[in-house]
Amino acid sequence: MHIKPPIQSILSLSQPQKVDLLRLDLLHPVVSGNKFYKLRYYIELAIENGTSTIASFGGPYSNHIVALAYTAKEAGLKSIGYIRTNEDEPITPSLKEAKAYGMELVYLGRMEFQSKKDAILNSSDTNTDCFFIDEGGYGAIGAKGAATILTEHNTTHYNYIICAVGTGTMLAGIINAADTHQKIIGIPVLKNEGSIESEINALLVDKNSTYTLLHQFHQGGYAKTNPTMVAFMNKFWDTEKIPTDIVYTSKLLFGVTQLLQENYFEKDASILVIHSGGLQGNRSLPVGTLKFC
Repeated sequence: MHIKPPIQSILSLSQPQKVDLLRLDLLHPVVSGNKFYKLRYYIELAIENGTSTIASFGGPYSNHIVALAYTAKEAGLKSIGYIRTNEDEPITPSLKEAKAYGMELVYLGRMEFQSKKDAILNSSDTNTDCFFIDEGGYGAIGAKGAATILTEHNTTHYNYIICAVGTGTMLAGIINAADTHQKIIGIPVLKNEGSIESEINALLVDKNSTYTLLHQFHQGGYAKTNPTMVAFMNKFWDTEKIPTDIVYTSKLLFGVTQLLQENYFEKDASILVIHSGGLQGNRSLPVGTLKFC
């Protein structure tokens, strides 16, 4: 279903440190990036359980929802997406795409989304023929899949591994799979300093594992962006011909750039940055804002 993701040197950031980018965005044209890894064992388990339908939750530009719709279709499963928006709002290109793959959309609204999501996940009356996945693939099974991100390459020589953090599932998987000498850094894209650490810790195999969260690069919160970030994305495209998104990878690479300028890393450090893929968020921008889409 996917190609082996390449590792690409980021020459504009590699002086004096060596900075490489794991291009999970090149895995698949639809199931882009870490979504493939986070979903792989959920899909396997749903099929093993004999369920006919798989359901999950997400926003109107959710990479996870689109990836799940496509993956479910390929696996011969029905899919339901519970969406953080209202039915009377204009449907986004991302949700149109999910519908085209056969996903049934159920609109939970914006203000009550979290409470309704929790009620569905916790209900004893939940349809036993429907396999539920938490938002963004969060959970131990998602982290197990994310741990396999590091198995397709020999990554043991890197001193640092850095990725963006949404639900924390990918970061937990990376922590679980990394060697003890490697320093793992997560760059949260939400203003959720009070909860994200406990959510990550809940998914760790070794509860004594160490990692670092750097909260200063979220740009105001989830999917928040500004002209400085858009200019950075366009410049990064001009320099490296690598697309980024407004939600995750732009903040990740902007943060790495700032850290390098602040001499955060040792001069001989070897750094692996994980491009988690998923460019759905860019569809919320006016056409022509970004040079590459």
